[in-house]
Amino acid sequence: MARYFGSKCRICRRESTKLFLKGEKCFSDKCAIERRNFGPGVQGQRRRKVSDYGLHLREKQKIKKTYGVLEKQFRNYFEKAERMGGVTGENLLVLLERRLDNVVFRLGFSASRSEARQVVSHRQILVNDRLVNIGSYLVKPGDKVAVVPGARAHARIKGALDGAMRRGLPGWLDVDPVGMSGTFRALPDRSDLPADYNENLIVELYSK
Repeated sequence: MARYFGSKCRICRRESTKLFLKGEKCFSDKCAIERRNFGPGVQGQRRRKVSDYGLHLREKQKIKKTYGVLEKQFRNYFEKAERMGGVTGENLLVLLERRLDNVVFRLGFSASRSEARQVVSHRQILVNDRLVNIGSYLVKPGDKVAVVPGARAHARIKGALDGAMRRGLPGWLDVDPVGMSGTFRALPDRSDLPADYNENLIVELYSK
């Protein structure tokens, strides 16, 4: 699978919003958006007129990079969301939220989604007491996600959980910080997800 090894802060600056790709740094005054809220590169501060297509594309790139999926994966999620019935854009966001690496991040067992993907691939996560090492695994309501006993003493996992507990966790998740486990109680409502996501632009982009 292709991976991006460049600066993650450049991605946030390109999309002009926090994508929370750097863990605790994103919540501090060291965040690149707080210090340099303009595009990267020598022409980053120039005002550019964005076309209609460019507006749709940037929204897709923003959500795709937030969840750390590739173009083909993202298109597959969109096609699956279309087949589900209901509101396609909301279905797309819910599918992305159900990814195991995202759930591990939301539960506070990692500081970022990329770190969560590492935790999962390194066989440190159980789903319903079974080892799962695939970040794209889709968690279902009622599933229990836990850190394997041998990894519960890891400083990075404990530090990430402490930070998440201070900031508060999503309402569709239940967390046991002592046992380092959590339950995916229900699918999130659209009102539970970031308001600055405009998934309708993605639907319009793929409909062209």
